[in-house]
Amino acid sequence: MISPEWPPLDFSEWENTLDTVHMWTQIIGKTRMAREPLINHWWNVTLYVTPVGLTTGSIPYGGRTFEIEFDFVSHRLRIRTSEGTEHSIRLCSRSVADFYAEYMATLRSLGIEIKIDKIPAEFDDPTPHDQDRHHASYEEKYVERFRSILVRADRIFKKFVRLS
Repeated sequence: MISPEWPPLDFSEWENTLDTVHMWTQIIGKTRMAREPLINHWWNVTLYVTPVGLTTGSIPYGGRTFEIEFDFVSHRLRIRTSEGTEHSIRLCSRSVADFYAEYMATLRSLGIEIKIDKIPAEFDDPTPHDQDRHHASYEEKYVERFRSILVRADRIFKKFVRLS
């Protein structure tokens, strides 16, 4: 049963956008993985649900920290540092390679040098992120529905944990 609380999100309609966002989130998760020690079952690369999307939480870098957040309401990727510097990247239809290039340039502009494995993990297309020009779809309406579902599912999971 579909209700206003749970928006429809048909896989066949948003598959191309999903694949692009999946690759973008892998890039961000690999950034976190490069900076944090391994924790059981790769928990150190998890992205956490926020009211507007997904975040890495604080990532250590030298004597400071930074955070990366996908804001699926304003369609921006926000990178914030413990010094109060913030930079955002517009989320729109563009290739994974273009996203990767702008993202890495943004990190460098903030004084953050990161090297990540550019090969997608557990994905049927092994094209390296910096060469992937075929995943380039971003339809805001589907991303907004996805965010809405993430927020609701997160609420349910947290309620379940409190009850157990």
